[in-house]
Amino acid sequence: MIIGGGVLFVALFITLLSLGVFGKLPSFEELENPQSNLATQILTSDGELLGRFYRENRTNASFKEIPPHLIDALVSTEDRRFYEHSGIDAKSIMRVIFKTILLRQEESGGGSTLTQQLAKNLYGRPVASNKFQLGLIKFKEWITAAKLERRYTKEEIIVMYLNTVSYVYDASGVKTAAKTFFNKPVSQLSVEESAVLVGMVQNPSYFNPVRFPERCLSRRNLVLGEMHEAGKLNDADYEKAKNTPLQLDFKRQDHKAGSGTYFREYLRQWLADWVEENPKPDGGKWDIYKDGLKIYTTIDSRMQAYAESASQEWLSKLQTQFDNHWKGNKYEPWAYPYKGRTNPELIDRALKQTDRYRSMKKAGKSEEEILKAFNTPDTMTVFSWKNPTHDLDTVMTPYDSIKYVKKLLHPGFMAMDPHTGAIKAWVGGIDMRYFQLDHVKPAQGRQVGSTFKPFVYTAAIADKGFSPCYQIPNLPVTFEKGEKWGLLNDWTPKNSDGEYGGMLTLSAGLGKSVNTVTAFLLREVGIQPVIDLSKNMGVESEIPYQPSICLGTPEVTVYEMTAAYSAFANKGVAVRPIFVSRIEDKNGNIIAEFPPKRVEVMREEVSAVMIDMLKYVVNNGTGQRIRRPEYGGITSEIAGKTGTTQENTDGWFMGMTPQLVCGTWVGADDPVVHFRSTALGQGANMALPIYGLFLKRVYADKSLGIDPNARFEPYTGTKTIELDCGKYYENQRNDYQDLMEGYN
Repeated sequence: MIIGGGVLFVALFITLLSLGVFGKLPSFEELENPQSNLATQILTSDGELLGRFYRENRTNASFKEIPPHLIDALVSTEDRRFYEHSGIDAKSIMRVIFKTILLRQEESGGGSTLTQQLAKNLYGRPVASNKFQLGLIKFKEWITAAKLERRYTKEEIIVMYLNTVSYVYDASGVKTAAKTFFNKPVSQLSVEESAVLVGMVQNPSYFNPVRFPERCLSRRNLVLGEMHEAGKLNDADYEKAKNTPLQLDFKRQDHKAGSGTYFREYLRQWLADWVEENPKPDGGKWDIYKDGLKIYTTIDSRMQAYAESASQEWLSKLQTQFDNHWKGNKYEPWAYPYKGRTNPELIDRALKQTDRYRSMKKAGKSEEEILKAFNTPDTMTVFSWKNPTHDLDTVMTPYDSIKYVKKLLHPGFMAMDPHTGAIKAWVGGIDMRYFQLDHVKPAQGRQVGSTFKPFVYTAAIADKGFSPCYQIPNLPVTFEKGEKWGLLNDWTPKNSDGEYGGMLTLSAGLGKSVNTVTAFLLREVGIQPVIDLSKNMGVESEIPYQPSICLGTPEVTVYEMTAAYSAFANKGVAVRPIFVSRIEDKNGNIIAEFPPKRVEVMREEVSAVMIDMLKYVVNNGTGQRIRRPEYGGITSEIAGKTGTTQENTDGWFMGMTPQLVCGTWVGADDPVVHFRSTALGQGANMALPIYGLFLKRVYADKSLGIDPNARFEPYTGTKTIELDCGKYYENQRNDYQDLMEGYN
């Protein structure tokens, strides 16, 4: 009678729970479509995972990806009778009712099945304020588990469970955990590694293998013991596995760590705009943090790695040059009286922009108290080239740390295919964790120096038909004040070396970066045609209507300059850069594609003339040092242009092969910080070596298909511009003789 009444009560209680009398249960639709936030994956053109955008760093694994021993470890440890029950383990229920609830033996355990744990992972577990509420929650999970068992197969439940487990370090799901702790796909996990991840399920923080390796190892071996007891590991494999040391390859999946960090951040901002303009088919808005999108980028993981390592290799050396250059000088770089250009208040202004200053000011601290704090030594971690991690634990005053940071040099590097527009590598700085400013496509560019001169040459050659052999006098050229040149006073640009006299060919003028030659050409063609051409080629930044643009005063980004130079390498057709080829939803459906856009900006013959002259820059001019071993030792056919801005503030190099166009910039974040000498501060020393070291690595990797023997295709159409100077001068003589004969 009593037993029957108890059974009837339990049945009635469960019925009322099922009807939602004691609180909402997951609906039929929710059971059919269990939701979990899925990270957006960023994939490279060669199939590598570059990074993720997420609130929960989760990427679902399929059943085929999960190795059998991982499933064996999970079932053996967490739910030995998983394949025998239907979501509720009767033996566990009886133990819970009679031991845990009635006899209050808390050590007897809760007895949750994997399916019940899945219910908790999927739909959450509210906080219980008393034992009765805890009992209600448990019963609800049992009911939900039973429903899940009716909706899904055992395989599906296993996969769903493993995809919903939350680990430490923002790793959600076993697929992400495998990448985080072992830096490998889940399918390649060993028995020991699988046991680690299963062992962490009970308490990920407590069994954290990074912080508590011994504790984790003990838990791993307990899991291996459960597998052995369940017959999933034989004696020999068990002994071998439990005696294997804990071997991690920890790679935290962080927005500011790993490869391509600056590109990923730019991509994130671009996607934020893209989703606003491209709604879902149902009119809703894509969420890049939880919709599990797949972003297929044009970045090549190998080229990205080579670009980053080349930048780091050279910047670490260049920083040493810079530090030694200023060591012992009585002036700091920002206070040096170099041609009257100083900014002695730079550090004090930077101090007032720090979080530390603002928080102290908000707390009511006086200026005297704040300055005292900033001049008191403190322990801190700063960026440093002294070790591979770029982290240096040191003691210095916050004030000195600001000065330290201001003296650091930064790179901006981009490589793209000039025929497709596909961006292959993007290096925006030295370390995203410390410095967030992206130097590839910042809000405002930097002065480009002599890398702008080819635009002037191109406009003049296209309009006047000048040959590279055309000679002009190396004499100062004056632009008169007035409306024509937009000047209030006469302006006469000077050569950087102060030397004048003689005649120079256009090739020599560009190769040696002689200012008088560029000024002559600008007078010939005018300012507006140069502005129009550079805009058509891909420069989006403002170009002022001033003759000084011929010396490279416009502020342009690496992104724009690389895009513009693609027209030279692509027979006069500028290709707009693309960095995403397509976007897929979580089910693999293509929701957007991004074909390249091409704009014909010059005749093919003109581009061939420019390539010829830009090859002269590398072979005979300011770009020659790329042939030296310490700067790459490149022997292939290269066209390029160096650039150095006023007072050696910015160093540039634009480099082209038939298959790649690259833009490189190096400088300090604040333009007032720079080398005092052109020997050190010129683009050939600051930026060119990064390109050379990058190209050396690219050529060495035959899998990339970048041919060191490739040559620019010659122009095969009807020639109107002579490249052979011997023939050009002979034609000039013949024309002169014909003219004189006609005159006589």
